[in-house]
Amino acid sequence: MKREDKNILIEQITEEINKYDHFYLTEIVGLDASDSTELRGKCYENGIKLMVVKNNLMKLALDKAEGDFEELYPVLKNNTAVMFADIANAPGKVIKDFLNKHEKPILKAAFAEDSIYIGEENLDMLAAMKSHDELIGDIVVLLQSPMKTLISQLQSGGQTISGVLKALEEKE
Repeated sequence: MKREDKNILIEQITEEINKYDHFYLTEIVGLDASDSTELRGKCYENGIKLMVVKNNLMKLALDKAEGDFEELYPVLKNNTAVMFADIANAPGKVIKDFLNKHEKPILKAAFAEDSIYIGEENLDMLAAMKSHDELIGDIVVLLQSPMKTLISQLQSGGQTISGVLKALEEKE
């Protein structure tokens, strides 16, 4: 590969790293063509961009990207596929779901929510991580709960008072 072509690829990878908030480094070697197509389809459905990269080009792109990614260098071995996503837990969920039927992809590392996670043992935690929208939804539910309880109590209290007043009125 010519040096010019390598520089173009490095720039493209760097753009993707800077464009997306989260990315997972995985190993997908060993998937046959149909399994690889299935994985790409699941990634597409979940808004994940899957890209197979050469390790040395990935390292050079990480050097150029905004952020400190030196912790990821040791995992850049064998074959590497990168999953870029705007939602931190989306690649984790796809990988976990895909592993129910297949042996790959293997999670090498992830950059999610401004933190670096190394190793496959982090997959369950990454898949369970709440996205920004899910956290906002949880907060809204928590804020609504006391108001619903208060309104319910006020309504039931009003019915009790009117029942007592009717009973007193009928008694007379």
